[in-house]
Amino acid sequence: MEGDCCSSSSSTSGEKRKQRQQQKEKPFRGIRMRKWGKWVAEIREPNKRSRIWLGSYTTPIAAARAYDTAVFYLRGPSARLNFPDLILQEDDIRDISPASIRKKATEVGAKVDALQTSLHHASSSKSSNHSRVFLKPDLNKYPESSEED
Repeated sequence: MEGDCCSSSSSTSGEKRKQRQQQKEKPFRGIRMRKWGKWVAEIREPNKRSRIWLGSYTTPIAAARAYDTAVFYLRGPSARLNFPDLILQEDDIRDISPASIRKKATEVGAKVDALQTSLHHASSSKSSNHSRVFLKPDLNKYPESSEED
């Protein structure tokens, strides 16, 4: 009886650990990370086995936004989105073909990806800018001789 208690609690903690690990690896719905670090998004077409490729992005947010755009156009306002507040219903896609959905989703993903990477580069250059000034030598000067020689 004690063995049953312990085994059930260990399997419960193992399941919780697995859920936490999946949340770290896959922070948003509809995306996954490639081995080399790129984030990709794709969605399955309704009532079909085929998938619509939504692109490859450097940030998980861009991939998630591409997925949100595609799922919104496939399933409408009742779709479960990663960022429900950020969907813009600017124009209806009358031709809801996979190609038009892919085009719209990749446009959104590319815009977000460009914005995210530029913000990341701007913040990292501000934080490391002071250390770079001292590390780069002036190539127009002759090297100074040290007193220790």
